[in-house]
Amino acid sequence: MTFKILTDSTTDLSEKWAAENDVTILGLTIRLDGVTYETVGENKLTSKVLLEKMKSGSQPTTSQINVGQFEDVFREYAKAGTPLLYVAFASLLSGTYQSAVMARDMVLEDYPEAVIEILESRAASMGEGLLVMKAVEARLEEKTLAETVELLLALRPKVQTYFLVDDLNHLVRGGRISKAAALLGSLASIKPIITVQADGSLKPIAKVRGKKKAQAECVRMLLENLAEDRVVIAHADADQEAGNLKAMLLEDSRVKEVLIEPLGPVIATHVGPGTLALFGFAKNDRD
Repeated sequence: MTFKILTDSTTDLSEKWAAENDVTILGLTIRLDGVTYETVGENKLTSKVLLEKMKSGSQPTTSQINVGQFEDVFREYAKAGTPLLYVAFASLLSGTYQSAVMARDMVLEDYPEAVIEILESRAASMGEGLLVMKAVEARLEEKTLAETVELLLALRPKVQTYFLVDDLNHLVRGGRISKAAALLGSLASIKPIITVQADGSLKPIAKVRGKKKAQAECVRMLLENLAEDRVVIAHADADQEAGNLKAMLLEDSRVKEVLIEPLGPVIATHVGPGTLALFGFAKNDRD
């Protein structure tokens, strides 16, 4: 029996891709200038609108998917007898994962035979998205749900992520890094590079003087341990820089495919305008 794949809007996968690949995306919400917005669907808040507001001084906040939302969805698939795989946002960055676990426990009380697998990605943005893409590939190869979970668990520690941000204060405001860590990038000419650690937490790992040198350093670190020939670039209103990164990556014979995706509004809220991010699978587990 095949299985349903579910994820959340922090993956930054496009809704078009999700629809084509039978993936359901649940949306976190964003509070912006006194209004609460959805991040999926026809009336969603777009990253373009969000980033323009942030450039003008707005300070948006995000809210996790609540237990009730998960319960409704899980119950629907449990009632239909459809096995479900939910690939979740890192638990150290959001309470969404915990909400899903609580909802599953509630649904299993009524449908004890239901199969609801919840896999915490311990990743963000297209790091999480890469795991969802692997789940889709596994399902197409007719792997079972159990085999797919085993595959993702093996790949999870190999997801490497490098965020190059213009302003760490967005991450401080959202509680994702400490003020002390933000001092790493306090000088205007210093560009901090942030990684997602094995437990899903964020850590500033380098400070580079100048944007071009910082971009080159992100590329160097990614390529140093790259295991597969596909790399993903995500950006927050930085199309030209993303294109430059793609060109740099394709100069290396180990890279055959580079995907460019805009950062979705949830992640963009926390990293701010101008952010660039690189994602790929590494040979070795991340720290």
